[in-house]
Amino acid sequence: MKKVLSIAGSDCSGGAGIQADLKTFSAHGVFGMSVIVAVVAENTSRVIDMQDITPDMIKKQIDAVFEDIEVDAVKVGMLATPRCMGAVAEKLRYYRPGNVVIDPVMYAKNGCPLMEPAAVGALIKTVIPLADVLTPNIPEAEKLSGMRILRAADMEAAARKICAMGCKAVIIKGGHAAGDALDILFDGEKFTRFQTARIQTKNTHGTGCTFSSAVAAQLANGKSLQEAARDAKKYVTTGIEHALAIGKGCGPTHHFYDVYKNGLRGMEEQEAVK
Repeated sequence: MKKVLSIAGSDCSGGAGIQADLKTFSAHGVFGMSVIVAVVAENTSRVIDMQDITPDMIKKQIDAVFEDIEVDAVKVGMLATPRCMGAVAEKLRYYRPGNVVIDPVMYAKNGCPLMEPAAVGALIKTVIPLADVLTPNIPEAEKLSGMRILRAADMEAAARKICAMGCKAVIIKGGHAAGDALDILFDGEKFTRFQTARIQTKNTHGTGCTFSSAVAAQLANGKSLQEAARDAKKYVTTGIEHALAIGKGCGPTHHFYDVYKNGLRGMEEQEAVK
């Protein structure tokens, strides 16, 4: 079994962050591990407060994993401050894991900021160059590239600018645009588009975390980047299509829909054969 590490914040409501990452890893048949960099008191409606874990404790968590267990991929999510970014970047440079997927989380689903505005420069300088693939949504891509994104051509132009910051590839997610849900992958040489019909629902809490975790899991399982992005989008689309109307705000995606639909049935069929 492949092993995948998530370095991200904790979402106590279970829809995003570390919790979404571990669910996604399990749904993809990989063993999930976690390094918590922040504790966020949030639910489907709002972010109440958040508290950063000290850089020293972040580094010790990373050491604890890498000194004992082989890591086949790393997903990095919420990093709120330059100090957190520096701690994570230091350890990634030291251990040099393959398949590093970085989701530059800046805002919660309800728009609450999850990254200090002044930390964007540190993200660009210290974190982005460590990414095998970066997965910003449109507002994040606008912040990083310094340009407005209104159409697919803008997404491609922004992807080129972001890729020039040092990451190997960029997937700009089009969930915030109008029309069909279009994601664009730029691997440093060519563009690949992934397009599905938009699902009309407010229940999309944790989709960004889920997508980046799915990409990391697929890469750990040996998929090419194009295959990983395609399959991750399919997985997230299914999760949104069957999203859970939990809470008063934006409910979470259904990370285990296929497992719930087919898993027990498959077990019953195996028992019947016996």
